[in-house]
Amino acid sequence: MKRRCFLSLLGAGLLLPIRRALARAGPGEVDLLSAQLQLGGDWGGSTTADAAAVIESMRVGCLGGVALVSDGQPKRLRIDDKTGRNPSVWLHSGNSTTAWVTVIVGTRDWCNLAYQFGHELGHVLCNSWEQNAKPRNPCQWLEEALAEAFSLRGLGRMADNWARTPPFPNDAAYAGSIRSYRETLLAGYRATAQAQGMAAGFGSWFADHKVFFDEHGGLDDAKGAVSTMLDLLEDDAEAVADLGALNRWPGRSGIPLPDYLDRWEESCAQLGAPNRLPGRIQDLLASR
Repeated sequence: MKRRCFLSLLGAGLLLPIRRALARAGPGEVDLLSAQLQLGGDWGGSTTADAAAVIESMRVGCLGGVALVSDGQPKRLRIDDKTGRNPSVWLHSGNSTTAWVTVIVGTRDWCNLAYQFGHELGHVLCNSWEQNAKPRNPCQWLEEALAEAFSLRGLGRMADNWARTPPFPNDAAYAGSIRSYRETLLAGYRATAQAQGMAAGFGSWFADHKVFFDEHGGLDDAKGAVSTMLDLLEDDAEAVADLGALNRWPGRSGIPLPDYLDRWEESCAQLGAPNRLPGRIQDLLASR
């Protein structure tokens, strides 16, 4: 599945600007958790206010408690609901401070909205939102697997938050629907990993797919790796923080995997990130 497409010009005016209190940024500073939300597009039978409440709930689920280390974070997040085949991050040539995400959801389809937004937010966290962020093989598969794992992790935390403080009155029970939705997705990824021989080790799995990844980097191509990446991120906010150090070098994901992981470690060191995740992936690649 192609998860990102590209736009050369900004479209219609922005709708519904929403601000929230700064979570960890200093006075006058903005990070990905505090960036202004702007909703546009066609939300069908849902109100933009309701959609915004769900998006904000997922953003907190994904980023709450995570150190946001990137030196290239957007000041605004625009989320549009449109028709089409795939959600995306639009790599537009307009406002360079706005990360622009599109989702494709039905009326009050909150689980799907949160899931789609979470994946694309993962790409934004990985510094894949500006015009020069076109996906590149042979390492794009890894970013896709990490963004998907990031969204699944966020769904679990969103469900916990929803059960305690639902964004809509008397709606705490909907947390169960979010958990069921997440488990259905995760079961599919675990089944794919098993069918692709992941039991032999992540290194063996990658060796079997290395040539394939030279030409293929979409989420569908990376399905076998998602559950493994989720295991790395699930209970480790420091590993999640390392995503903010991705793709800050020339070539981005278009370099060989060993070099990609080396550049990632160097980027973590430059930003003062925990620097846990690149090494853990290297260790997995050595497992056979």
